[in-house]
Amino acid sequence: MIELLLFVVTSFLVGLSGALAPGPMLTVTISDSIEKGFIAGPLIISGHIITEIVLILFLFAGIGWLIDSILTGIIIGIIGGLILILMGLQMFRSRIGSSNKKVKRSYKSKYRSILDGMLTSLANPYFFIWWATIGAAFLFKGIAIAGFLGILGFLIGHWSADIAWYGTVSFLTSRGSNLMTPRSHEYILKVCGSFLIVTGTYFIISTLNITLH
Repeated sequence: MIELLLFVVTSFLVGLSGALAPGPMLTVTISDSIEKGFIAGPLIISGHIITEIVLILFLFAGIGWLIDSILTGIIIGIIGGLILILMGLQMFRSRIGSSNKKVKRSYKSKYRSILDGMLTSLANPYFFIWWATIGAAFLFKGIAIAGFLGILGFLIGHWSADIAWYGTVSFLTSRGSNLMTPRSHEYILKVCGSFLIVTGTYFIISTLNITLH
């Protein structure tokens, strides 16, 4: 029992180290939280968790080799990069309105954040690399420790880290947006959009370099 608890804590710390790294999901969490409030964070993580559940099922189906293959990496790198660029362009071109008024949060289509969580996960090649290596190792370590309870312990620790970090980011961002004007909101969206465009471009260029070499 003690070994299982230590495994859960370790899974949380490893998950937190990954969650803390800047990336597309953090950028989208910030932009969505400004517009939709705190609820955006949990919704984005819900989309991320759904994607991970599907990926875990693929791993247990015995096709982990496909997830970690060079061809899959190339496809994900190029298509994922294009998705991030398109998301970034949409964010960069957003128009909020008059700068004399406070930001009005939009609760319409707030469940789009779930899709954003799925897209930013699928568009990131490192997401698949992590699960094909570290994630898979933790899954099978969990099985060795306590069978199904070991897998459940890993997932609880891992997802708790994501929820804790992105929930905190979403809460702080939404609180700060109460004092934000449309102009400052638009500026932040442009910064976030630019980051997604640069990240998407980097994914494509790095993928092409691997292909050419």
